Amino acid sequence: MRKILVAVFAFLLFVGCYSSTTQGGLVGANSRQIMLVSASTMNESAAKAYVDTLKSARNKGALNTNPALTKRVQNIAKRLIAQVGTFRQDALKWDWQVNVIEEDTLNAWCMPGGKIVVYTGIINRLNLTDSELAAIIGHEIAHALREHSREQASSDQLKNIGIFAVSQAAGLDSGATNLLNLATHYTISLPFSRSHETEADHIGTELMARAGYNPNDAVVVWQKMSKIGSSSTPEILSTHPSNESRIKDLKEIAKKVMPLYLATK
Repeated sequence: MRKILVAVFAFLLFVGCYSSTTQGGLVGANSRQIMLVSASTMNESAAKAYVDTLKSARNKGALNTNPALTKRVQNIAKRLIAQVGTFRQDALKWDWQVNVIEEDTLNAWCMPGGKIVVYTGIINRLNLTDSELAAIIGHEIAHALREHSREQASSDQLKNIGIFAVSQAAGLDSGATNLLNLATHYTISLPFSRSHETEADHIGTELMARAGYNPNDAVVVWQKMSKIGSSSTPEILSTHPSNESRIKDLKEIAKKVMPLYLATK
């Protein structure tokens, strides 16, 4: 009888946490997700981790060192953020923050709740145009809209691995003890899955098209990325390099959302 009750409870828990965080948009990004970790926990963690990241950069004299570049990044992000309502209306009211850190790393990220950082390395070393930069930022915004960090944390909690396993072994509450590093771990340190990267490609390309940036430039970005040798794979590519199949997929998505871009002209 006990086993039956446990099974019923697990089923109800599973069903209750099995939903989609976004509307589909033109690209259809609304597959169901398992969410066991609360949105409030992830957002609180992100807010704390973001403040910590900015403080560290400021102490190193690396935060928003180039006013013109910072304004450029923020203006591009602003145009993209104006389009997030297509995928989730509540995101329009998020406390969006956009900052640039002077660091020679090929990376950018967006924490839960809209906390964005772009590193100067990815802009300078790839010589990104505004449209190409929009593809990068749009991709990162897409991860936040789909709450991929929260989804990965939930998956780990379900399997009792990573942060959650360590906390349980120590007899600690994972939500409280690891609040600060939860968002950092699942947004910056831990690579996103292949499916998450594909979803972010699709949503990000639609966002840039709706914001008036040529979606074909998303393809150009990943072509540039793919030319970087395997010995120095960009962090932004995670464990999934920009291979031929990814570029081919982006070309199809760019073609699909092109009418949205043309409608802005």
